Amino acid sequence: MRRIFFVFCMLTGTAAFAQTDSSASNLLNELEGKQPAAAQKKAAKVFMSHRLINANTTEMLTKGHLEFKVVHNFGDIGGTFGGVKNAFGLDNSTDIKIGFAVGVTKNLNIMVSRNKGFGNVTQLWEMAAKYRIMQQMENDPSRPLSIALFANGVASSVKHSLDSTKEHFYPTTSSRQSQVLQLMIARKFGKILSFQLNPTYVHTNYVVPGDVKNIFAFGAAIRVPIYKQFVFIADYFHPFRSGGNTDNLKTKYGVNLYDVWGVGLELVTPGHVFHVNFTNTHSILENRFLTRTTTNQFRWGFTVARDFVLFKNKKKK
Repeated sequence: MRRIFFVFCMLTGTAAFAQTDSSASNLLNELEGKQPAAAQKKAAKVFMSHRLINANTTEMLTKGHLEFKVVHNFGDIGGTFGGVKNAFGLDNSTDIKIGFAVGVTKNLNIMVSRNKGFGNVTQLWEMAAKYRIMQQMENDPSRPLSIALFANGVASSVKHSLDSTKEHFYPTTSSRQSQVLQLMIARKFGKILSFQLNPTYVHTNYVVPGDVKNIFAFGAAIRVPIYKQFVFIADYFHPFRSGGNTDNLKTKYGVNLYDVWGVGLELVTPGHVFHVNFTNTHSILENRFLTRTTTNQFRWGFTVARDFVLFKNKKKK
C-alpha cells in the first residue's frame, strides 16, 4: 500500500510565491484596500503566496503558468555553530530547495524539486501535487473557506549507510522514500487577518530502531498586513509522538525533538513576493522537518520565486 501511495504522489508530482508583473500590481492594490469592483464579487485571496515559511497555503498557481522557486535555510544565528565567526549563520546553509511548479488546471498544481537536505538524509528529490477543493468567496456565505489538499513523494539518492542505527541505512530502494499528505483549511477575515489550519500526516519507509514510521502533526499559519506591502507571517507545527518514543530517541541516539515554528516578513513587489524568515528547523520539506527538528536555535531563511506564462488559457478573455 505504501508503494502504491508513493507511486501516486510521484505521478501526480511545491508551489511558491511569485506573481506576474500584471498580477503583482493587483496584489499591491489589495494590500492598500483598492480592489476593483469585479474582484469584490469573486474569489477571496486568502494568502499572497503558495507557501509561508514552513506551511503550504491554499493558494494556487494560475493555470498555464510555470513557477521557478528557490528556498534557502541558513545556519544557526547564535550558539555553538553561530555568532560572529559564522556571520550569524550566513556562512552556512542547512538546506536549499530549487523547484518548479506548473498550473495544470485552475485547481491543480504539479511540482518537482531538488533539495539539499540536512544531516544524514540528503540529496532529496520531491514530486508533489496540490488540489483545491473549495475557494472562499467574498460575498457568498455558502463558500466561507478555502480548502486544498497537498501530497508528495520524496526519495533520497544519498549513498546508503551500512549501520542500521543511521537514518540513511537503506536495505531496499523503497527504504529511501517518504510521503506527506496535508489538508489546508483557510479563511480570510476582512482585510486584516488570514488564518489557516494544516493537519498533516507523514510516513517514512525506513526509521531507526525504536522510532515510528507514521506521524500526525497539526499546524497553523497566520498572515497580518503591517503597512502597505509589508506583511507579518508566521506558522507553527506540533508533531504528535508518544512520550516513550521521544524518550527513546533522546536516550538511545541523543536526539532532542522540538515543535516547528517560523516567523517572517512578506514583501510584495511588482513581479515578486519575497519572504525573509526566522525558523528553528534545518530542513525545508515536511517529510524532514516534522520528523527531525532537533533544535530551537534561530536561523535565517528566504524564499523567492518567479512566475512565467507557459501556455495561455484560451477560455480566458
